Amino acid sequence: MDIFPAIDLLGGKAVRLHQGRYDEVTIYDDDPVARARAFRAEGATWLHVVDLEGAKEGHCVQRDTVAAIVEAFGGRVEVGGGVRSRAAFESYVAAGAVRVILGTAAIRDPELVRALCIDHPNRVVLAVDAKNGFVATDGWENVSVVSAVDLAKSFAHLPLAAVLYTDVARDGTQIGPNVEATARLAREAQVPVLASGGIGTLQHLHELAEHEGIVGAIVGRAIYEKAFSVEEALRSIAR
Repeated sequence: MDIFPAIDLLGGKAVRLHQGRYDEVTIYDDDPVARARAFRAEGATWLHVVDLEGAKEGHCVQRDTVAAIVEAFGGRVEVGGGVRSRAAFESYVAAGAVRVILGTAAIRDPELVRALCIDHPNRVVLAVDAKNGFVATDGWENVSVVSAVDLAKSFAHLPLAAVLYTDVARDGTQIGPNVEATARLAREAQVPVLASGGIGTLQHLHELAEHEGIVGAIVGRAIYEKAFSVEEALRSIAR
């Protein structure tokens, strides 16, 4: 299982939201580019970057900052937040992103997501953000009538890089990921799954790693608040 330290961008700073709420923001770093460089120095080979303003507004807001982060990190970067057009997707690819994350677009414009999967095999990450099992959209501000599992299944036949599953109620809480729901998604959709939301201890990482199909974990607040380091996480799951 891979570890993906997270940089969530808001106002040019690295932040974390509590349960996806934009009115509960903690600023962790005024220099996300330097933070990306530091994560690389700790041994991270993947980086997860989200443009939170883009996710809310429906278009890429912080592309220049993302491009600088990609260059500074020097490893594999996946980027999301407001990617709801081919132009937005391809602008991140041009900026050096190895993978681009689409979430709301899967509900609003599934044909676009399917076309991008075909045109860019193994570069599309499908974000399945769930509230009570149903898909949340528009920066988690709205909830659809589509279940998380059904959405993943509808794209499972395509050459996706992975499905990113986030239990919104646990995001930024460090109370532990929804291991059961994440494992169920991997099992029923038969796709590689990245786990996100609530990871707070090394034990949480071990619990995820025990399940076949969960190939990565996104970690934010736990690293920023020094519950463990990137280096410790990588060493722990390598045992």
